[in-house]
Parts: sequence; C-alpha cells; structure tokens
Amino acid sequence: MDWKKRITTNPKQCGGRPCIRGMRIRVVDVLDLLAAGLSREQILEELSDLEEADIEAALRYASRRVDHPILAA
Repeated sequence: MDWKKRITTNPKQCGGRPCIRGMRIRVVDVLDLLAAGLSREQILEELSDLEEADIEAALRYASRRVDHPILAA
C-alpha cells in the first residue's frame, strides 16, 4: 500500500496539515482517535468517509515522521 497517495497536504486546507485523501480529516484526528482507545472499526463508523487503508496510511505517515536521524554535536 502506497500511503503517500492517501496523505495529502494543501496550504489552503486545514492550515496545511496533512489530511486523508484531500478531505478535511487530518492525520492527527485519526491518530488521536486511536490514542484515545477507539478501534479501527469504531473510527470507520465515526468517520464514514474513511477507509481501512486510510487508517493504515495515517499510521505509516506518523511512523515516517518520527523516524528521523538525530545528530549529536
């Protein structure tokens, strides 16, 4: 699954924050729901425009954002 096709950024939408497939559902919204303990099924019920692959894309996006090299001086 190519998560890069599902995560979009648009400076005119949601303050330029990453969103799911151009919708006004931010990646952070999906991550916050998961962190709050909702299951994937509950999230899909809550946000009916989402697909299972969107949740996976949000997780993969987040993992790439936190996996950056740290340079020690």
